[in-house]
Amino acid sequence: MVYHIIYDGNCNLCSTFTQLLAKFDQGNLFDYIPIQDEATLQQFSITSEDCEMGMILIDGDNEKRRWQGSDAAEEIVNLLPLGQAFITAYRSLPGMKWLGDKTYEQVRDNRYNWFGKRDKTYQSPYPFGCGERDNCSVSS
Repeated sequence: MVYHIIYDGNCNLCSTFTQLLAKFDQGNLFDYIPIQDEATLQQFSITSEDCEMGMILIDGDNEKRRWQGSDAAEEIVNLLPLGQAFITAYRSLPGMKWLGDKTYEQVRDNRYNWFGKRDKTYQSPYPFGCGERDNCSVSS
């Protein structure tokens, strides 16, 4: 099973998150598509306007299953080892989901001002289509 993470490859925070997740996962569960890769996004009928609402997670086995924004971040954690326990605890605390959603929106809307913008789009060593490792370049 592979999930596609669509992230802002020009955002320092987003790129750092992608790098850390890729190092941990090693392309086993996730591949990555920067929002700047419009040709690949078209394959999923995703527009640049869609991307303005935050990162997107797509189930590679059922492309109609999608999460966006803080829901995508939660589902990514949920899919990681021991992540389900963390997400269950997080969601059980009154007001945490609302606070998480609002925090995500603020970070999303201010990411360049707060964390900076890269001069060059970050490309993950585990790009879309890397599931068979044919297209993977494990060097960063």
